[in-house]
Amino acid sequence: MTVRPDRTPHCMPIWGVWVDSRFYFSTGAKSRKAKNLAKNRHCVLCTEKAHEAVIVEGTATAVRDKKLLTSIAPHYHRKYKPWKLDPKMGPIFEVRPSVVFAMYEKEFAETATKWEFRG
Repeated sequence: MTVRPDRTPHCMPIWGVWVDSRFYFSTGAKSRKAKNLAKNRHCVLCTEKAHEAVIVEGTATAVRDKKLLTSIAPHYHRKYKPWKLDPKMGPIFEVRPSVVFAMYEKEFAETATKWEFRG
């Protein structure tokens, strides 16, 4: 989820991969996500499995380092074959988590967890 310039929320599913404690995803250059993140880097990511929920609050930064992109690409391709992570198709973002919540529905009271990240 990102926030529009008028401060209303914008939420869309995304494809992405975790690599070295960071989440990477791509979007169209003219997409609402890209426009929102250009103005406000804060975002929220959620898994599609509500019964095993993971919610990540963090900041997104466009990745321009070719060496980093080269190291992320095989992970993305392996997960989403035949799709490739291609900066020519739109920006690729790195999300650095600041807070992560996780909960397992059947044992919510015993398993709800929060992690806070610094730096």
